[in-house]
Amino acid sequence: MTDTTSAPTARKAGVVAPRLSGTVRIVGAGLLGASVGHALRAKGVDVVLTDASPAQLRLAVDYGAGRLAEDDDTPALIVVAVPPDVTADVIEAELARFPDAVVTDVASVKLEPFRTLQARGVDLTRYIGSHPLAGRERGGAISARADLFIGRPWVVCRDGETKASDLALVEALALDVGAMPLEMTPEEHDRSVALTSHVPQVVASLLAARLAGAEEGALRLAGQGVRDTTRIAASAPELWVQILGANAGPVVEILDALAADLGEISDALREPGAPGARRVVAETIRQGNDGVDRLPGKHGQNQRFESLIVMIDDTPGQLGRLFGELGELGVNVEDLRLEHSPGAQFGLAEISVEPATLHGAITGLQERGWRIAGNTND
Repeated sequence: MTDTTSAPTARKAGVVAPRLSGTVRIVGAGLLGASVGHALRAKGVDVVLTDASPAQLRLAVDYGAGRLAEDDDTPALIVVAVPPDVTADVIEAELARFPDAVVTDVASVKLEPFRTLQARGVDLTRYIGSHPLAGRERGGAISARADLFIGRPWVVCRDGETKASDLALVEALALDVGAMPLEMTPEEHDRSVALTSHVPQVVASLLAARLAGAEEGALRLAGQGVRDTTRIAASAPELWVQILGANAGPVVEILDALAADLGEISDALREPGAPGARRVVAETIRQGNDGVDRLPGKHGQNQRFESLIVMIDDTPGQLGRLFGELGELGVNVEDLRLEHSPGAQFGLAEISVEPATLHGAITGLQERGWRIAGNTND
């Protein structure tokens, strides 16, 4: 049943019509589920929510992520957004309850639930696993955002039995929330996220754990480098126990290779003057450069930008003024990092720009009174 009074106006001025039609049922009203709800409702899609936690469900509804599910709802698409350890159970239950609906899920591991359902003999013709590569350090409905998926990859795992119409439905979901659908097998997906998401989480957590017992004086020296490399260490342990356990094989393979690399550079640094030691260190840093160069940048391009560091007084409006004057100079800001020095009344803004605009940006900002603390050409 569609409650037209609670759904947003479907065709507001300036809003592109959704690809999806009918009701979308979301099981799990946490960060991902509620964010999908917000994004679809902004397009005018009828979204119904359900969650094992009544408090979480009510919070998501109060924030506008959807309406409460009712017994006579007939969803065309079901999105399962529950913790990994119950994903397979919920998928099985939803397939049985709604025999005409297509079921997808947003779990960060794809092979383990698929194999579990296969082993149970569940008919998976109407199930298509998927995974949006998006998230935040904080979870729950209160952290959900309609723009969470914009520009982010959304992996769709089809198989030989997947109907074209069902596949189109899941891809429409990804496109309606602003994501970029990308087809992979479950095996390809799990190997990929082990490298780009799961191992980085372990590495960040291990490094951040070193800070727990560090002297206070050492922590005062913490700069942007350690903040960048430990940012995701604030993630929820309960969730990551499930994710890492479900994708243990690919994660262990990469961790073993990383441990060997760490052992090699440790051996080199034990005797940094020994023949070949400096080369090991240099090659380690160089290979890291090569890896960073391969990471997709803005608009998916593998493109390196130049950067300049601008000193900004810690007063209201300074960052906005800086951006405005860069715009007047015809300089587009490709990326931005901010760093505050403890106890200082200023910050450092590291701004990435197109190489061809670096010199003009530096000269123009200096003429306007900005202090340049450094750039990539120094």
